[in-house]
Amino acid sequence: MIDKEYDVIIVGAGPSGSGAAVAIAKTGAKVLVLEKRQEIGTPKRCGEGLGLSTMKRMGIEKDDSWVRRKIIGFTAYAPDGKFVRHDYKNGPEGYIIERKVFDKHLAEKAVETGARVISRAEVTRLLKENGKVCGVEVEINNKKEEIKGKIVIAADGIESKIAREAGINTTLKLSDVIAGAQFEMANIDIDSDRIEMYFGNEMAPGGYVWIFPKGEHTANVGVGVRKPYAKNSAIEYLKDFIEKRPGLRKGSILEVNCGGVPVGGLMKDMVTDNFMVVGDAAHHVNPIHGGGIGEAWVGGVVAGEVAAEAIKANNTSKKFLKKYNKLWWEKRGKKMKKLIKFREVMESFSDEEFNWMVDYLKGEDLVEFTRSSGFIKLVKILSKKPSLMKHIRKLM
Repeated sequence: MIDKEYDVIIVGAGPSGSGAAVAIAKTGAKVLVLEKRQEIGTPKRCGEGLGLSTMKRMGIEKDDSWVRRKIIGFTAYAPDGKFVRHDYKNGPEGYIIERKVFDKHLAEKAVETGARVISRAEVTRLLKENGKVCGVEVEINNKKEEIKGKIVIAADGIESKIAREAGINTTLKLSDVIAGAQFEMANIDIDSDRIEMYFGNEMAPGGYVWIFPKGEHTANVGVGVRKPYAKNSAIEYLKDFIEKRPGLRKGSILEVNCGGVPVGGLMKDMVTDNFMVVGDAAHHVNPIHGGGIGEAWVGGVVAGEVAAEAIKANNTSKKFLKKYNKLWWEKRGKKMKKLIKFREVMESFSDEEFNWMVDYLKGEDLVEFTRSSGFIKLVKILSKKPSLMKHIRKLM
């Protein structure tokens, strides 16, 4: 049996939903997490990379149950085939994981902390009293039930319907959405210890191609592209990339994943009375590489801590919940804004300019670029070529 009243109802059991649930449940508040899919962690929209720095930020330890491969470095390819290779000085800096297992691991943490999690439970609409959210209608085992909640948290992904129903504008411009396609492939020739990234306006307009190894001859091979740069679908670009490489073309496809990932459109206001938005639904994704696991978890935790304070104070008004906006922008938002500016510069480069830049880049520079701390180095590189000065102005 499911109770009819909770302090907080979280819609979605991905990293953001589980992060929020852990933060709330540890205070003793009554938390319910509803996941519409029958299996947490599926389908994945993720290359499944997880860095040690992200794990530290999330406060989680490595668990062999969800680790598939240690990663000792990376190789980034320019359009003409030149590349920058970087191996981490202190050993592996991250892993390729199994998201289906990893997301369940995070949900287990939420349950162990005191939350209730129910899968195959689809929220069909918000309940409202006097125009304010007061719970959800959910379909479980083909039966609709009404469950009351003092706060509802939308952690239901980029397509979040309930955020819009609550009156929060989560609309994204096409240029702020990566259209992704990925094959998990076996019997392929890869560098099994390093991730590989391929850049080029013909190969992956507005994005990049990735190969993330999960075994000696198994990997996630994917591409992310964006409008208005891309003229074809993501899966067409992916098939074309694979077809041109015999070492991939000979492989078998074990799994196909497609979907959208927000890489911009940061929200200033993620709350209303009795309601909050987190994770992909709130566009909490790294704008450079599209990674969202750590950002989702941290955003969920910040929202959860504020929600717990609101329950304790018996004040779930928008005015009180706006503390989440402030804290998230201080903790992550300002950095994400810098990364969006950096992304906008990089996507304006021609293939010829990319090819030229590779001669001046080191692996550690690329690492810093993804962390918003490599702006000065980029400006120095661009200053070497007068025709690239136009890009520097965009960074200011």
